[in-house]
Amino acid sequence: MPRPERVFTLRELTRLLRLTPKRAGQLRRLGVLRGDEAGYRFRELVSARTASALLEGGATVRQVREALDGARRLAPDALTPLAELRLVVQDQKIVVEHGRMRLDPRTGQALLDFESGDLERETVESLLTGMVRPLIPPADAAEIWFARASAWDGDPERWEEAVEAYGRVVDIDPGYAAAWNNLGLLQHRMGRYERAQGCYRAALDADDSCCQAAFNLGSLHEDLSDLPTAIGWYRRALEMEPDYADAHFNLAGVLGKAGQPEAAALHWRRYLELDLGSPWARIARSHLDEVDGVLGDGEDEGDDRPGAGQ
Repeated sequence: MPRPERVFTLRELTRLLRLTPKRAGQLRRLGVLRGDEAGYRFRELVSARTASALLEGGATVRQVREALDGARRLAPDALTPLAELRLVVQDQKIVVEHGRMRLDPRTGQALLDFESGDLERETVESLLTGMVRPLIPPADAAEIWFARASAWDGDPERWEEAVEAYGRVVDIDPGYAAAWNNLGLLQHRMGRYERAQGCYRAALDADDSCCQAAFNLGSLHEDLSDLPTAIGWYRRALEMEPDYADAHFNLAGVLGKAGQPEAAALHWRRYLELDLGSPWARIARSHLDEVDGVLGDGEDEGDDRPGAGQ
């Protein structure tokens, strides 16, 4: 079955977009940020990035709100207009780019087209030199390929296409940590462990706070039955993100396999504090009950030290 669409927490979104408290407050006023209960899908993350870029470009919260309302009128079928339309700041105003046209989102009226003289000159130059300049700026091209890869990586029949698309992203932007991490995850699923490890490490080189890459390195070494190294990477992920529920779950399981039941119990308990409602919580509870039964009610829980190989 295709895996569920990736959902980002508010903490992850704030880190990925490098939001300051002021910018986060502005996005909340726009309704782009909300409570963290439901999380954020990729399109919502792109919407937040677009709104943040407009504010960074000099637009006011009021201008962004008016532009967003206008964009909804221009594209009534768009679920997330900020992600599906291209909004830019031009001459201290927000405009919508649609094909070769620029529109005023408040009125829907067409504005002046792109500079036709520059376009004609570049066309002639391209014909003379045999070079074709990209019509999409590199940063935007990386986002487009990332979106395509994200749409494909849940379908095993399109994993190779997703691998190629994520490869295009990191070719355009070698510092794109999320793309390196996702590329590694695909290689991991396809059994290409050495390539996966290289991608995860590239993600950490690009962003040393990418806790997902550290978590995935733990999972990779667990699959390779290297429990001490897996423990080390899961702990690294929790140093970056102490409330990373999945890391607590996996670390508890590996500690149990490594013969450290007291340490495992600490992480089963912490996982249950973070997640009480999912089927995984029932699994965690059963493991904890089993550990408690082995330890007995009168024994201490220990100091949660890692194995000797960390």
